[in-house]
Amino acid sequence: MSIGEVFQRYFIDPIRYNQGYNIVNTLTYAILLGLATLGVYKGLKKLGIKYDNAFFRALIPYMILGSFSRALTDATIIPRSYLTVTPGIYFVMGIIASLALLITHKLFEDWRKVFLYFGWALVGGEVLLLLFNLDKVRFNFEVLKYFIPFVSLALAVVYLLSKRIRLVRDNSYLFYAHFYDATTTFVGVDFLGYWEQHVLPRYLMNLTGTAAVMYFLKFSVLIIALYLMEELQESESEKELMDFIKMVMFILGFAPGTRNLLRMLMGV
Repeated sequence: MSIGEVFQRYFIDPIRYNQGYNIVNTLTYAILLGLATLGVYKGLKKLGIKYDNAFFRALIPYMILGSFSRALTDATIIPRSYLTVTPGIYFVMGIIASLALLITHKLFEDWRKVFLYFGWALVGGEVLLLLFNLDKVRFNFEVLKYFIPFVSLALAVVYLLSKRIRLVRDNSYLFYAHFYDATTTFVGVDFLGYWEQHVLPRYLMNLTGTAAVMYFLKFSVLIIALYLMEELQESESEKELMDFIKMVMFILGFAPGTRNLLRMLMGV
């Protein structure tokens, strides 16, 4: 099999025919994400932009923007292309956020606030886009009948775990985000007929017969990753890098979960 055939089979066709992920593209995207994370972190350091809680909060509308864009693509309001579905949409949103950050940082003294407001303005633009295309969606608020009780239970479990496990307590926002994501998957797959696109979760769901296994998978991966990160951290500069990586981990839970919820609510 030639390189072109490999690329077509494992990267192009899964996006073109909505086949979900396979082992080859999953590992490749994971490596690219790691390299992109390090590149963005070094770029911020070079610009003198410190990653802190205020910066994290300013990024939230851009996370929602990506999730909303993906849901609008599922609703055919935004045309489906390699740049409007995963993984392309992550790179597109990364470019949008990076350009907004560079411009606001260069032009405004209180750049964090301008960066934040600009992000919410973009989200507002997508809300308008939805309002102008209401004929393409069939709102299904019955989703909330399942989502609200299960997400409440999931977040309560995280709270209880934080009382007993230090790694959960110190990184509770990551567990909240990923249990939120796990809940949207559980509700969508077990109650509403959706299917899981990722390789390992799909295998475990087929093995156990339920998407509730996502809670166990999320918890296990987070605990192992956080333990290894803590062991590798030796200096203050490394702590800042680890905090930035945790922000990326948060996005990987919060963004897909929000996209799942919006998609289900829009009935697509």
